Amino acid sequence: MTRPTPSGRSSHRYAEGNATALVTGAGGGIGRATCLELAAQGWSIAACDLGAGALQTAEAVRKAGAEAIGLTWDVRDEVAARRAHAEAEKELGPVGAVVANAGVVDRMERAERISAEEWRTEIDINLTGAFFSLQPAIESMRERGGGRLVAISSVAATGGLSGQTPYAASKAGILGMVRTLALELASAGITVNAVLPGVVATENVEAMPAEVRERARSRVPMRRFASVEEVAGVVAFLCSDAAAYLTGTWLPVDGGFGLSNLTLGRED
Repeated sequence: MTRPTPSGRSSHRYAEGNATALVTGAGGGIGRATCLELAAQGWSIAACDLGAGALQTAEAVRKAGAEAIGLTWDVRDEVAARRAHAEAEKELGPVGAVVANAGVVDRMERAERISAEEWRTEIDINLTGAFFSLQPAIESMRERGGGRLVAISSVAATGGLSGQTPYAASKAGILGMVRTLALELASAGITVNAVLPGVVATENVEAMPAEVRERARSRVPMRRFASVEEVAGVVAFLCSDAAAYLTGTWLPVDGGFGLSNLTLGRED
């Protein structure tokens, strides 16, 4: 059975028996933190990634006391996505939540220098891959009368990001996908939402030159980057009963980065 919340009720009442959360891009960063947070809330975890990180995350979840399996597959592969969902349900039980987190930023370059291959790679992984990750869960969620679908977008989707046209376009596409899926699935009790992280203190971000990090940090009103756990906490909220009446939403986790810092008065 699912673990009870402090109030004594299941944290995901719409799933029968054990509820499984399938998370892509789970090999590290936001994905791994999300797996651990969902596991702490009573979910069994199917940690998915392209490489061995999926297995390592699954092991970390098991050490934390929850059921977990690691699945390695490419989110661009529709057939592999369906196999992963089937394996998760076979090993852990019904998939009650899917978090489409896998994504890449392969190149930072001016738009006129982006090749067709570079464009397609980021669109295929970040947008098409997100759809392929979510789609296989829909039919069984309809049959069970509910579920949670969450896609990780970015503040770049609404504010743009110079030098990252394919990334921003793919993350903006996620927002349209989420709104449309939310409309289609609301009557079935399936919620569909997006999380829009700002700059997050992942290993890749911390590896950037100090001058670049400081410039980015200075643009954040809270003057710091998000931790992966802070983003994971918002994702877990969207997978919980507390978010049962929340669908089609875009939740920025950006420390105020998306707010205008324009002032028409004195700077002090």
